[in-house]
Amino acid sequence: MCLSKTMILCVMLTLSNAVFCQNATSSGENIVPNPGFETYSAAPIGWFYKGEHFGQVMKYWTSPTATSPDVFGPKVRVPDTWQEKGFGKQKTHGGNSMAGITVYGCSKGKPHCREYVQIQLAEPLVIGQNYRIEYWVTHLTRSLQVNNLGAAFSKNKINTKVEDGLTLKTAINTQKVVTAYGVWQKISDVYIPDAEYEYLIVGNFFDDKMTIAHEPRGEAPLNFGYYYIDDVVVKKIPPILPIPVKEDDLTKITIEKGKVVQLKDIYFEIDNSELLPRSFVELKKLLFLLRQNPKMTIELCGHTDSDGEDQHNIQLSAARAQSVVNFLIVNGIDKKRLRTKGFGETQPIAENSTEEGKQMNRRVEFIVITK
Repeated sequence: MCLSKTMILCVMLTLSNAVFCQNATSSGENIVPNPGFETYSAAPIGWFYKGEHFGQVMKYWTSPTATSPDVFGPKVRVPDTWQEKGFGKQKTHGGNSMAGITVYGCSKGKPHCREYVQIQLAEPLVIGQNYRIEYWVTHLTRSLQVNNLGAAFSKNKINTKVEDGLTLKTAINTQKVVTAYGVWQKISDVYIPDAEYEYLIVGNFFDDKMTIAHEPRGEAPLNFGYYYIDDVVVKKIPPILPIPVKEDDLTKITIEKGKVVQLKDIYFEIDNSELLPRSFVELKKLLFLLRQNPKMTIELCGHTDSDGEDQHNIQLSAARAQSVVNFLIVNGIDKKRLRTKGFGETQPIAENSTEEGKQMNRRVEFIVITK
């Protein structure tokens, strides 16, 4: 697969082997990329009506369903009909931008009555590690005030075309109705994961019957609940647990001339060569490997699935391989030790007829030229 990014990694040397701490971030580091919704992939045009629009505009964040979260910021113009309902008048908690989601109103006929925001963390959660989860919310003044403003984790990216609500097990959830009236409220709790979750999803994971709703003060209340979200945080709480190296870890491979090694968890923007934050976990391992073997030279090989034109895929795969090389050079690896090649869709390792097969074919590998 063409793959990903991370934060800090550490190497602990012992007499028997090297233990590479993949997720050894400190307690103060937030592993949520773009936590305040400040960075855009593209400027919004008009308003959002499909979930895919949110992901096209907001860097790293996506909608896990077909519903459409909203972006509020300097580059966003809220349509007049929505401004009349109060949308866009709220000030951000921090910075210049924030997101907004509908969290209640299915029983009252509201379209897109359950919206969520989803992001891939910069590193997977560590089983048994204490994490602080927090985010700030405030409700659209005329909207209904509700409880069940929660956050959940998933091992895999959720990408469903339905508009129904998600029923994930929450890691954090508000039992009481969040009454804000323009004042930002912090939702925060400690969470201990039972799996190496990769994705964070924020929203309401309960149906209307299980959600408490209160009408706001003032006239003409809306028939749905809508909340702004800002400054999302997931970070470790000491003590920081060490992570043992798995048997197939990149740092444990045997270096042999001509050996082909597939990099894991390398992710790129769609149809783009920009590395996503989750990729840096594996890339720092590759950096460690090259530093430990100063005579080793490698060729980075990019591969795509069969979607798109052949020549475009060749160019895209070569550009993605070059992005990995650029990371290594910036971190001190001599460019003379690195080569690149793009193979496009010409060397599949799985069928392109399924999404799983395509995912396997989208990959970056390296070949050991000299050791």
